[in-house]
Amino acid sequence: MQIQDNPQYLAAGVSRREAWSWAMFDFANSGYTTVVITAIFNAYFVAVVAGNAEWATFAWTAALAVSYALIILTAPALGAYADAYAAKKRLLFLSAVGCVLFTGVLYFVGPGDLWLAVVLIILTNFFFGCGENLIAAFLPELAQSKALGKVSGWGWSLGYIGGLVSLGLSLAYVTWAQGHGEPAEHFVPVTMLITAGFFALSSIPTFLFLKERAVPQSHLAGRTVVSEAFLRLGDTFHRVRDYRDLVRFLVCIVFYQAGIQTVITLAAIYAQQVMSFNTSDTMFLVLVVNITASVGAFAFGSIQDRIGHIPTIALTLVGWIVMILLAWMAESRAMFWLAANVAGLCLGASQSAGRALVGYFSPDARRAEFFGLWGLAVKLSSILGPVTYGLVSWISRGDHRLAMLITGVYFVIGLLILLNIDIKRGRQTALQT
Repeated sequence: MQIQDNPQYLAAGVSRREAWSWAMFDFANSGYTTVVITAIFNAYFVAVVAGNAEWATFAWTAALAVSYALIILTAPALGAYADAYAAKKRLLFLSAVGCVLFTGVLYFVGPGDLWLAVVLIILTNFFFGCGENLIAAFLPELAQSKALGKVSGWGWSLGYIGGLVSLGLSLAYVTWAQGHGEPAEHFVPVTMLITAGFFALSSIPTFLFLKERAVPQSHLAGRTVVSEAFLRLGDTFHRVRDYRDLVRFLVCIVFYQAGIQTVITLAAIYAQQVMSFNTSDTMFLVLVVNITASVGAFAFGSIQDRIGHIPTIALTLVGWIVMILLAWMAESRAMFWLAANVAGLCLGASQSAGRALVGYFSPDARRAEFFGLWGLAVKLSSILGPVTYGLVSWISRGDHRLAMLITGVYFVIGLLILLNIDIKRGRQTALQT
């Protein structure tokens, strides 16, 4: 994918190389979500680590919920600190190191190592989520306001390609290992090392070329770093009524992202438990879906800037509802493959469009802080959706179809909230702040 060095897209002083280096972080960290959360380790956790116990899916979703709760507690204050001290890039580096390190340690998780797996998933996902918020906060500095959708789409598109490459490397190793008769407890841990190494190497351009353009803001006398960050955050919540449309969109995100995060974290489990996919089948499915997700993110980035943020997101939510119905009804692999690729197109588009709209509604002086609130909404949804699915599957004694159908309700609620957002008013509020 080539990023055009065009002034109608990039902000003044932003080079093509810098925009590419920003997008490379999406390329680097997507391997983590693709391999660990979506395609390989989640199914390995349920089938091998937890021994296919009835509570295994719920245990997986609960571990992720704890990590997301930690992000919810820290992300807004972290964003406020990053704004006050112009520290986005430094904190981004620390988040990358944490995610890479603990992903590598997943290599040591084997059958029965439930608590080790739970602790490491909490840590890896916490550091990943912090980095996801921080890299997003650079977006309004790099793109012109009229091209936020397009530039966000570049990042998401390159990110799915990164997930594709990381998963492809893992799939090549798994295919070789299975050909030599090795069991999952031997080859899955090695894919964790592959994923960690890929993240580390691919993120190097980000830290070489991405600039920290923010300048430190005036600080409050007699306050510690932490207390000042929370005071700034409190000020944001105090004035939140002034950002009426941003707040509505954040609530909208909580609901529709609950559905998206459920699909991301449980797709492989659904494929294996309902459609009888094996590890290789699931990895190949996710690999293909990453291609359609990349196409969706890239294509809808341009569409968003043409038809508007709200219509684009609404279109993707309708697609998500269709996808849920297809997956729920699927009896054949062909129908499930169709559902999965509809999900891929909608995934890339909705993730990119949502990030761009938050940037559109964000005042210049509070970008990291507002993207911290975006991260809070996404992480809250990451608790709500997967835990709902896990509880339904546990209470219904493994009825994954019912759990998938209930997931669709979140997309319907999100669509209804979205239709009550005034895009012009929200943008005007950001410009006047």
